[in-house]
Amino acid sequence: MAPPIPEKIGKYEITRQVGKGSMGVVYQSYDPFIGKDVAIKVALVESLRDRESGEQYRKMFFNEAHTAGLLKHPNIVEIIDAGAEGEDCYIVMELVEAGNTLKSYCTPDNLLPVETVIEIIFKCAKALDYAHRQGVVHRDIKPTNILITEDLDIKIADFSIAHVVTSDTTHTMPMGFVGSPRYMSPEQVQEDSITNQTDLFSLGIVMYELLTGKHPFIADSFSRLIHVIINEKPPPMRTYRADLPEILEKIVYHALQKSRDKRYKMGLNMAADLSLSFDYLEKPEKDIDAEEKLNIVQSLDFFSDFSEAEIWEIIRACAWQEFEPGTEIIVEGDIDDSFYIITTGSVEVFKTNQVIGLLQKGDCFGEMGYLAKTERSATIIAQNYVQLMKINSTLIDQISVECQLRFSRVFLKTLVKRLSDTTAMYATLSNS
Repeated sequence: MAPPIPEKIGKYEITRQVGKGSMGVVYQSYDPFIGKDVAIKVALVESLRDRESGEQYRKMFFNEAHTAGLLKHPNIVEIIDAGAEGEDCYIVMELVEAGNTLKSYCTPDNLLPVETVIEIIFKCAKALDYAHRQGVVHRDIKPTNILITEDLDIKIADFSIAHVVTSDTTHTMPMGFVGSPRYMSPEQVQEDSITNQTDLFSLGIVMYELLTGKHPFIADSFSRLIHVIINEKPPPMRTYRADLPEILEKIVYHALQKSRDKRYKMGLNMAADLSLSFDYLEKPEKDIDAEEKLNIVQSLDFFSDFSEAEIWEIIRACAWQEFEPGTEIIVEGDIDDSFYIITTGSVEVFKTNQVIGLLQKGDCFGEMGYLAKTERSATIIAQNYVQLMKINSTLIDQISVECQLRFSRVFLKTLVKRLSDTTAMYATLSNS
C-alpha cells in the first residue's frame, strides 16, 4: 500500500503526486512565499534508512541539488531550494506544467515530426554544451530524464549522478558503473574516465530512438548489451525509416562513434550540424502526411488484420514513391529485393514487350524479388499517376517480431494467390 501523500513539507504545501522514480517521489506543491506552484522531490525514507547504501543514496540525492543548482539555462530544470526536515530530504524545482517525458515518443506508432525531433535534440545539445562548460557532466541522459512541455519545449532533469569538475576541485559520485546501461557510452560501460562526450553519445541514442522508435543497441542480455555498445555499429536509421534524410544519419553516426576522438567534441558542434540539417530536409510538394498514409494503408485489404501500431511500423519501414504515366517502375531482368503495394492508380505488366496483365490499387507486385532477390520476370509500367509503398526485405527484418509474423503470413497468402493467378493466365494464353 502506497504511503499517504503528506500535506506539507517545510514551507511547501503538497497538492498532488506527479511522479515517482528510483531517487524519490515528486509532488506538485505550492510555495506561499513566491506565490506559485513548484515541484518537490522527496527522498525515499526506506532508501535513506538502508544500512549499507543509505549514506550513498543521500549523497546522490543531494548531488542533484548541488550540480543542477550550478546551472541556469532555459532547457535545464531549475533548482530552487533543498533541505531536510525530520526524516524528509527534499529538493525543490521549477514545475514543468503538464510535463511528459520523451519516452512516450520513442515508439514507432507515436513518433514526432522529424523537424520537431531536430528542434528537441538541438535544444538538448545546446543545454548540454552550457552544462559542460560549467564543468557538469550529466552521465544519465535518456528519454525519461528529458521533460517535454505542452508546446514541445524541453527541460533536462535528474542530475543525481552528475559529475562536477572545476579547475581546482572535483565533486562527483563514485565513478563506477552508475547510470542506465542502455544509454551508456563505451567508456561508461568499461568504467573508463568520463568526459562531456559521454553525454553526447547518450544524446545520439535518444535522437536515434526519437527518429525510428527503435533502440540502436539491441541485445537479449546484459553482457550482450555491453558487447554491442563497445564493439558493434547500430543499424542505419533508414533501415527502419526510409524517408529520413542522409544528413540526420550522419549526425547520429557522428554522435555514436565508439572512439571519443571521432565523436562530437562539444554539444555546440552537434547543435551546429542539426541547425544545418534544416536546409537538407526534402519536403516534396505532394508529400503525403502521416495521417493520410495511415488512412490509405488501413483501406488496403493486405493490412486488414494489422493493428494500428503494426501499421505504423510498416509505414515507417517502407518508402513512398510516385510515378508519372508511362514510367518504368521495375524492369525485366533487373535484380533487387523490393516488394510493392499500389496505393493509387494502376500499372501494366509487360513480358517480352507484351502486356500480360493490369494491376490496380491494393494489388501487389515484386513478390519473388522480395522473397529471393532474383531477376525480375516482368516489366511494370505506370498506366496513369501511381503511388506505391516500396517494402524492402531488410527493412521488414527490423520491425517487431509480432509484426513480422503477421506480415509474413499475409505476404505468403498473397504470393500463393499470385502464383495461382499466373498459372491460370499462362494456361489461358496457351489454349488461345
